[in-house]
Amino acid sequence: MADDKKLTRREDDFSAWYNETVLRAELADYSPVRGCMVIRPRGYGIWERMQRQLDQMFKDTGHENAYFPLLIPESFMRKEAEHVEGFAPETAVVTHGGGKKLDEPLVIRPTSETIIYAMFAKWVQSYRDLPLLINQWANVVRWEMRTRLFLRTLEFLWQEGHTAHATEAEAETETRKMLNVYRDFMEGYMAMPVITGRKTDSERFAGALRTYSCEAMMQDNKALQAGTSHNLGQNFSKAFELKFQTEQGGTEFAWNTSWGVSTRLIGGLVMTHGDDFGLRVPPLLAPIELVIVPI
Repeated sequence: MADDKKLTRREDDFSAWYNETVLRAELADYSPVRGCMVIRPRGYGIWERMQRQLDQMFKDTGHENAYFPLLIPESFMRKEAEHVEGFAPETAVVTHGGGKKLDEPLVIRPTSETIIYAMFAKWVQSYRDLPLLINQWANVVRWEMRTRLFLRTLEFLWQEGHTAHATEAEAETETRKMLNVYRDFMEGYMAMPVITGRKTDSERFAGALRTYSCEAMMQDNKALQAGTSHNLGQNFSKAFELKFQTEQGGTEFAWNTSWGVSTRLIGGLVMTHGDDFGLRVPPLLAPIELVIVPI
């Protein structure tokens, strides 16, 4: 590390130790925009390696990458009542563009269920079109009041998987499968043990039937929510008319799932493996490796 001053010891002030480690290891820096961060090359190098491995794991389970717009019509956010209520305090809204007031305000995506399922409704007509298995690598904005580098910032990088299925059972299988993919990655590549399980109704994702999460214990004896997987039921399908013709000739609403992990994983990596001397990174994710050759 560039600064010769010793790090704050973890046992004295874990939060201060974490911030000093992230800054002095040159993983990230504070942005001129309050609550945002700049991810420096070393930090982004870790994210690239995480992204590369996760992306392959998603493709190995049948998912394809796509990209959806950053801006979402405000009316879309209102279509699923619980969803809009859950995200309303965190949304950033664009009201002017090209020097003029917009006819309809545009929300900067806090998450993409609404715009993605609006598109799924155009693409799905028959049971033959299902399952539809899509992943997106993107940035999102959530207007957080209290922020910490990597762990909680106004803007962060993530992936969000979105799928549509013919039955609830298929959607539940998908939800649990992707939770296990996350667990395999966190334990196999990050060397970060996690506990997986279902969140309480008060903690579930806004608009979901059930939310499952990976929780990792940090060195300060606090749990970090490292990734989530949601069975969305038919809530968004009904809001966006995502219907399909069944094999028997009837019409039904699709069943949806969504799941995601973010650059918060880098914070989890620091808090899992760092010590009073600074940052430690598991070899599979390290952007810089040193080999010592005795002579």
